[in-house]
Amino acid sequence: MDLKKVQLNDIHEKLGAKMVPFAGYNMPVRYTKDIEEHNKVRNSVGIFDVSHMGEFMLKGPKALDLIQRVTSNDASKIVIGQAQYSCLPNEDGGIVDDLLVYKMAEEEYMLVVNASNIEKDWNWISKYNTDDVEMTNISDDMSLFAVQGPKATQVLQKLTTIDLSAIKFYHFTVGTFGGVQDVIMSATGYTGAGGFEIYVKNSDAEKIWNEILKAGEPEGIQPIGLGARDTLRMEMGFCLYGNDIDDTTSPLEAGLGWITKFTKEFTNSAALKQQKEEGITKKLVGFKMEDKGIPRKDYEIHDADGNVIGRVTSGTMSPTLGQGIGLGYVKKEFASPETEIFISVRNKPLKALVKKLPLI
Repeated sequence: MDLKKVQLNDIHEKLGAKMVPFAGYNMPVRYTKDIEEHNKVRNSVGIFDVSHMGEFMLKGPKALDLIQRVTSNDASKIVIGQAQYSCLPNEDGGIVDDLLVYKMAEEEYMLVVNASNIEKDWNWISKYNTDDVEMTNISDDMSLFAVQGPKATQVLQKLTTIDLSAIKFYHFTVGTFGGVQDVIMSATGYTGAGGFEIYVKNSDAEKIWNEILKAGEPEGIQPIGLGARDTLRMEMGFCLYGNDIDDTTSPLEAGLGWITKFTKEFTNSAALKQQKEEGITKKLVGFKMEDKGIPRKDYEIHDADGNVIGRVTSGTMSPTLGQGIGLGYVKKEFASPETEIFISVRNKPLKALVKKLPLI
C-alpha cells in the first residue's frame, strides 16, 4: 500500500526526521530524541505537523441536525468561533471515532477526524445524511500545525494582529496569520501544555511553517514528532483512537460521559442511556507504576490474587515524572483512585496505583 505524504514531507526528511508509516501516511516520529522533544513542549514550545488529520465541511440548513444525529455531544450549545470535542457512536455500543466539531458560521461546520478513520467516518456520516446536507471532504487540501507549550502563544502572537491571549480554550478565530489570509487559529491541542492548532491551505503550508519556526527562534522552538505527541497525551490521560477507544468501547466506559448528552437523540443513544442507568462493568483508568517497569499496550492487569481484571491500552515511561504510566480498562470495582493493581510486565506482576487524570 502506497503511503500518503503530507504537504511538507520533503521538509521533514531534510530536517533529518525519522519517518514512519502512521495511519496510512509517511509521518515524522522524531527529529532528535523523544524525551528531548517531549520536555521542549512541556517547558517551552514545539511545532508538530499533524496534517494527516481529516477535515470535513458540512453546510446547509440541516447541517446541525445531521451533526446532532451522528455525534454524542450537544452541538446546539456551541456558538460561531467555538469548537467541541465529541464522538461518533456506532450502533453496537462502541465508537466509530472521536472528533472536533467547529462552528464556522450559521449553518456551516468543520469536523476534524482521525487520519486512520477519514474514509470510515465519511461513509458513516454520509449514511445518515438524508436531508441533502452539503458535505465536502477537504482533508487532502489542508495542512495542520500544532504549536504547543507554555511559550506557544507569545511565539504565534508575532505573526498576527489578532489578540491570541483573548481566545479561550476550545475557541478559534479565522484571520490573517504570517501574511496569509483565512488561517484558522484554534486554541486546542493534544498535549495539555497550552497552545494553538493552525489550519492552512496546502499552498500556504510551507510559508506558514517557516514563519512559525522563524518567530519561535528566540524561544528555541523545535519541530516535534509523533513519539513525543504520544507521551504528552498519555500524561494528560487523553484517549487515542485505536488504543484507548475503538469500535468495541463505549464512551461511558472510556470516561467520556461528559461528551455523551442524553438531552437529544443520537446514534445508539437509547442503549447508551440504558448502560448509564444500569452502570458500566469496566472503566478506563489512568495509573502510575509503583514498581520499576514500563507498561505497554495489551499487557494484562491483575488484582493482588493474580486474577485478570483488565488490560493496558496505552503505556510509557513518563518523561515528566520519570516513572511508568499508562491507561487501561479495569473492572469497575478496581477503578477508584489509589486502588492497587498489578501490571503483568514480561509475566512479572508489578505494582501500580490507579490515579485521577491527568497523571501530571
